Amino acid sequence: MQAFRASGAGSVAVLCLLLSCLSVRAEIGFMTLGVSTTAPIGHHLLCRDLPRECEAPGSDRLAPVDLTASLIQTVAEINTQTNAEIEPVSDQLLYGVEEHWVYPEDGRGDCEDFVLLKRQRLEAIGIPLSNLLITVVRKPNGEGHAVLTLRTSTGDFVLDNLDWRVRAWRDTPYAFVKRQSSEDPGKWLSIAANLDFVVGALGR
Repeated sequence: MQAFRASGAGSVAVLCLLLSCLSVRAEIGFMTLGVSTTAPIGHHLLCRDLPRECEAPGSDRLAPVDLTASLIQTVAEINTQTNAEIEPVSDQLLYGVEEHWVYPEDGRGDCEDFVLLKRQRLEAIGIPLSNLLITVVRKPNGEGHAVLTLRTSTGDFVLDNLDWRVRAWRDTPYAFVKRQSSEDPGKWLSIAANLDFVVGALGR
């Protein structure tokens, strides 16, 4: 498994070039986490069907990942490649239910399916799952949506199937609701309002 190391302010500058930050920040910033909250029903069922997805990491896997130019470029490539490969289709159309969290089948899936595939691909290049956190947000129109948070020593970044860019979380248009715990991915922590959304209904 590849290890990644920090390279200081230079990494932040490269980050904003390759991942298209809206502005170069002295500090990207971290989400403020709150109390434990309920997991989305789709994630609860995913943990039941695929227990490995929700196993707690070892203590040596909990540190935020450090950024390098090569890691930054690979993250950006995985984000754009996955977005291009998968056709966004709702769970209702695919499975006849509102929420069904699964790896994309036949090149189709909704927001959380994109997240699961990106999470799998990023873990395969050496990023611990403790730094790849499924996150529920609210879009400007009020709809629930799922994105992937990349937790780094520099700050929190978001990979989104509705945006080819990997962006600092503060630069997204979303209200952040809750995300997986880095210490126990089967548990969820609030970020802002602790509201339950159906996150499978996607719109472009």
